[in-house]
Amino acid sequence: MTELEQNCLEAFPAWLKALADDARGLADAVADETAPDAVRRYAAGGLNYLFKSLDLIPDGIEDLGYLDDAFVIRVAMARAVAESPAGGETVPIAARLAKDTELISGLLEADYARLEAYVERLKNGSARGRSVDDIVGDAAIRGDLLNEVSGWATSYECPSFNRDEKSLVKLKSFLRAKLP
Repeated sequence: MTELEQNCLEAFPAWLKALADDARGLADAVADETAPDAVRRYAAGGLNYLFKSLDLIPDGIEDLGYLDDAFVIRVAMARAVAESPAGGETVPIAARLAKDTELISGLLEADYARLEAYVERLKNGSARGRSVDDIVGDAAIRGDLLNEVSGWATSYECPSFNRDEKSLVKLKSFLRAKLP
């Protein structure tokens, strides 16, 4: 097993365990009207992804179901920090999550560019009738999303994650097949 694979197998369970808190932190960034626009927009897109009915890996898939959500929010924050470097300084969760993309990029290799493109499109998409523009621009719609994130985070149960190479193979296969 490579060092990268070992690092992934150590990090991914921690990412799953922290997913609810990360979602809450991104919700705080969306709510903060002083945060850079790029951070707010990518955070809104990443949070919207949590509620997509057809995401890259169905949430019910044992071990992997929420790992795509953890990947998406990290890539979203990396895109935000690349677009607005001040976001990494003023919104600590953005910088922390963005740093994690080194592991994702190393694991996915050429498929990482497809994941980045997918995440880029999320800022122009919508979920549950809420577009990113609506969330950022309308306090009532933003409040609905923030309440929904809070409820989701409260009910989220961290799935198990098998720390073996087969999990990484399954993960890469799912993403390779599902990424546009």
